[in-house]
Amino acid sequence: MDAEGTLRERLVDAGVELVLSEGSGSVGLREIARRAGVSHGAPRRYFPTHRALLSAIARRGFEELGARSVAATSDITQPRGQLAALARVYVAFARERRGMFELMFRHDLLDSDGQGEAPAEEAGPRLREATLPMFERVVALVARCRGGASEASAAVTAAALWSNLHGIAELWSWGSLQLALGGGPGEEPADSPDRIVEAALDAHLGPAAS
Repeated sequence: MDAEGTLRERLVDAGVELVLSEGSGSVGLREIARRAGVSHGAPRRYFPTHRALLSAIARRGFEELGARSVAATSDITQPRGQLAALARVYVAFARERRGMFELMFRHDLLDSDGQGEAPAEEAGPRLREATLPMFERVVALVARCRGGASEASAAVTAAALWSNLHGIAELWSWGSLQLALGGGPGEEPADSPDRIVEAALDAHLGPAAS
């Protein structure tokens, strides 16, 4: 990687650190420049808009989530088992990388089709190229679980399942589900949301075969 590419990566690295420590609302071009040790105008060469910067940061999150997903499913052959593994990875990622998770799906803030107004050779791959394949994989697995359901039907079910998992991730991060499931005084809630994830899979796909 040349010096220009290295500087761009340094800026994204600084943005990732900022998102993870302080949330996406804290990310600005000047603060990124300060953390990267460059002039406050330097980020504009690579990220002409705030959306472009946030998109480059979010792409890192999708790459990490994708790598975790591949690792979690590499030894699983059954589609239901793969979906269960993906679901657990998704919720675990939300718990461990909360600021990044909150940013990644805010497409109202992101530039899904490009990277702002930067030239293609500087902008890097489009964000949608990191996000859509993940959903398409879930659609394909849902179709297999449902005995070859049509793509349109599987896509709706996959979207509903995704929405359910996202809600589980958010509510668990906020402590709401622990409160709801805590039981009586002195009783401890489950230490992970895995049982709720399994219930969501059952709700959308039917109970797993015994």
